[in-house]
Amino acid sequence: MIAIINTGCANINSVRFAFDRLGANPEIITAPEQLAQFDRAILPGVGHASVAMKRLLDNGWQQAIDEYQKPLMGICLGMQLLCEKTSEGDVDCLNKIPGAVTELEVGNLTAPHMGWNNLGIEKPHALTQGLTANDQVYFVHSFAHSVNDYTLASGEYGQTFSAIVCKDNYAGMQFHPEKSAQVGAKLLTNFLNWNV
Repeated sequence: MIAIINTGCANINSVRFAFDRLGANPEIITAPEQLAQFDRAILPGVGHASVAMKRLLDNGWQQAIDEYQKPLMGICLGMQLLCEKTSEGDVDCLNKIPGAVTELEVGNLTAPHMGWNNLGIEKPHALTQGLTANDQVYFVHSFAHSVNDYTLASGEYGQTFSAIVCKDNYAGMQFHPEKSAQVGAKLLTNFLNWNV
């Protein structure tokens, strides 16, 4: 069973429909005490990091996420919330994946980074199984996590940044797999099959 954490700041329906198409039948949960009964979980997110973190803390999610030992994946802002801290509002995050999130240095490019872009595979992992150098996914973001030892795949937009990260049972995808067509479906399937 897969849970989608309702952070109150996410477009959770598109995530739910993506898993529905894969036959996963996810359940949207609103209370931290529900989390432990699920085999894996998704932390989606859209919006401002400081607002999202405040909602998570105010609603008691940090302890539940800290204690969760099964696969948990953050999507877009949800990935950023799994990191140590973010410069978006200068707040501490959930500290599950080392590294800080900072504003993208886009140079002469338009911000936010919005659209299809290639993934650069940095290291083999169950979550990136079956991906090729030509695969593209859909991004919408202005902040990003730097590339470090926990980066599984990177993206490039003005700078190189982490597109997929993982440490222990916590993973994150900076892009929107639920909006990334067949490549996104493959990535979500990999998550459903990932054992930690």
